[in-house]
Amino acid sequence: MLEIRPNCEYCDKDLFPDATDACICTYECTFCRDCVNNILHNVCPNCGGGFSPRPIRPKIAHRDKTSLQYQPASNKRIHTKYSTDDIQKFCKPLINTPAKLR
Repeated sequence: MLEIRPNCEYCDKDLFPDATDACICTYECTFCRDCVNNILHNVCPNCGGGFSPRPIRPKIAHRDKTSLQYQPASNKRIHTKYSTDDIQKFCKPLINTPAKLR
């Protein structure tokens, strides 16, 4: 089950559980769409994969115990351990390679 992390790992923008601009990679690294598009160029600086929109967990349980009420979003903020220079060096060679070919 997704943690639904509360912030962009790069700029620390709040990404509430219903944020439509939250993006995740296959490891659930979480970044805002602005950072994904303008800084990371759809390259996860942690794994090299691409990003997808993060799903929104329902606020109301439409089925038994399947909502934020029963599986709350994480409140643990995560920050990238890489510097801007490290990220640019890592992402640059992968930018023009489609995520499915990386």
